[in-house]
Amino acid sequence: MKKQPPVKSIVFVIDDDSSVRNSLRSLFKSVDLNVELFGSTDDFLQSERPDVPCCLVLDVRLPGRSGLEFQDELAEAGIDIPIIFLTGHGDIPMTVQAMKAGAVEFLTKPCRDEDLLHAVRLSLARDEERREGSKYLASVKANFATLTVREKEVIGLVAAGLINKQIAGKMDISEVTVKMHRGNIMRKMQARSLADLVRMADLLGVTRAKTPP
Repeated sequence: MKKQPPVKSIVFVIDDDSSVRNSLRSLFKSVDLNVELFGSTDDFLQSERPDVPCCLVLDVRLPGRSGLEFQDELAEAGIDIPIIFLTGHGDIPMTVQAMKAGAVEFLTKPCRDEDLLHAVRLSLARDEERREGSKYLASVKANFATLTVREKEVIGLVAAGLINKQIAGKMDISEVTVKMHRGNIMRKMQARSLADLVRMADLLGVTRAKTPP
């Protein structure tokens, strides 16, 4: 039996109209996009979703909770997924509400295939970028956790723009010791340059007075 290639990204569709779901499946399959269909928000929540870049094509008017209510529910639950609203009953207030809450697009049925596909590709790209950013932040935090208390103090002073001599004076240690700490910090943080290290410190919110736990 031929092994299936791993899923690289996926488009989720929630719409209570089976004809709409099937039409969207055909559209997405025609451009080699993986798609999963759901008739309700509950079905979506109960499903196992692969840990890959994804987006959600969501109808506004659904049985039970509306698409807009579901958008809020996902945000409150910390489920970060780009949403494209697709509805036959849209109006300006709905559009404004959805976009203010972070929707990528609000399209009215029937919409052009090109418009929907553009929104989906944009959403998938955004989610991939977000995921890569999250992985990078987790890596930086893990590296920061390996620093000693002294090294964390030094990185805070480096991020504040102090040179070795000033850091030595602040910490009442020799410049040689400061250089040793900085070398250890660069190695442990896997920083390629001073600018790279400063960007990491800024990402972590590291300052002289406050460092992450």
